Amino acid sequence: MKAKKAFILLVEDNPNDVELTRRALKGQGIHEEIVHVADGVEALDFLFGEGMHRGRDTGHKPVVVLLDLKMPKIDGLQVLKRIRAHPLTDMLPVVILTTSNEERDLMDSYRFGANSYVRKPINYEEFSEVIGQIGKYWLLINEFPPYRRS
Repeated sequence: MKAKKAFILLVEDNPNDVELTRRALKGQGIHEEIVHVADGVEALDFLFGEGMHRGRDTGHKPVVVLLDLKMPKIDGLQVLKRIRAHPLTDMLPVVILTTSNEERDLMDSYRFGANSYVRKPINYEEFSEVIGQIGKYWLLINEFPPYRRS
């Protein structure tokens, strides 16, 4: 059986941040596929194989979800709650990647089960370095639970 290719799920509504994230990962030598969804509804549809993603193999999970907080339709905290509430995704690594410096967002993110909370640096070089470190950690260093090995 052919191994399924690792990918990162990027949940981000800002097209500029999407492009910066893609370039930063590639610039840091991370060439895994980036699956981008633009809002919380699409993120949940993708993860649970619903809506426009009906029929997707939900057993093929992202290595990590990079999740923005401030999004249309369903915000990142609501997406995080749904991820943690479902046995299909309850152990999925979720990194909050946001511009928010509100303490409440930080506290709620961890309260609802985020694995990490990262503020997006304004400077491109710093942004690139941070994104590269996130990618390298989740793709090369972190050890996943057994469900990830299939």
